[in-house]
Amino acid sequence: MIRTLLLLLLTLLIAVTASLHLGVHIYGPATVWQALFGGADGSSEIIIRTLRLPRTLNAILTGAALSLSGLFMQAVTRNPLAEPGLLGVNAGAAFAVACGLVLLGVVSIAGIGLLAIAGALAAAALVFGLSGALGPAAGPTGILLVGVTVTAMLASLTQLFLLIDETALETLLFWLSGGFADRPLALLWIGLGALFIAFIGAAALATSIDALQLDDQSASGIGVDVARTRLSALTLSALLSAGAVAMSGPVAFLGLIAPHITRRLMPMRPGFLALALLAMLTGAIIAVLADILARLIVAPGEAPIGAVLAFVGVPFLIHLLRAKRMRGVNV
Repeated sequence: MIRTLLLLLLTLLIAVTASLHLGVHIYGPATVWQALFGGADGSSEIIIRTLRLPRTLNAILTGAALSLSGLFMQAVTRNPLAEPGLLGVNAGAAFAVACGLVLLGVVSIAGIGLLAIAGALAAAALVFGLSGALGPAAGPTGILLVGVTVTAMLASLTQLFLLIDETALETLLFWLSGGFADRPLALLWIGLGALFIAFIGAAALATSIDALQLDDQSASGIGVDVARTRLSALTLSALLSAGAVAMSGPVAFLGLIAPHITRRLMPMRPGFLALALLAMLTGAIIAVLADILARLIVAPGEAPIGAVLAFVGVPFLIHLLRAKRMRGVNV
């Protein structure tokens, strides 16, 4: 555990260092140091201090938040394919942003971020309410089925709004593509707050979530309130996803792949709290590396972060589906 933690911290430090140095223009260590600590105001210093540093911090927080969100979902639903988008969070955020653009004329990134948070949390609350109406007979995967249904409905409504006002399409597409660049620093405090609350929640729920890895009946037999634990964990997952969506827009696959990569780094399965800490670091590393690739692969342009992550996420998802099929287990 300690060895893996140190390895991940070192890898994150290397990734952050590379992020500050690499891009359309590659800067040396002396230039980066002068930009961060020398207070100079040259063009290179401005690029490093006002563009690369904020987007790197954004990538760290978004990656950590989505990874922990996915870990919560996979743990309490016992479904390895669960990820934040299945709660309807991304679709709810997109619908709220579309409403804001068409009905209220909101075009600022900060305004879009606040609309995204409201829409994400409202969609998650709708999913929780509908799944609760199904009762315990729906099982741990019932909420995922409800989430897929709500996601499809909200996506259709979003398309309808865009047909009503096509001028909003360009702004919405910029936000829907996801990314870590050109985002207000003030939104990072939202993500940081969500991450802090969720990690405290992970510490409080860790023992109960570990018990849920058996089955609901066994967990109930040792005194775990299964329904309360699951609802609390999924609420924290929704909060993390809303914070990430506000910071960076919808970023796909991070919440799916980071928890699985983290588990594969451990020779023995740790408790949920230790796994949560390692997953946050893993998600941050993946996000920073993906952001570096987005700058380089189509330079001097920049690839959408979602497209970069899809190159890893889609094959990984296919691998998980094949593994589940070979074991004869339903997802």
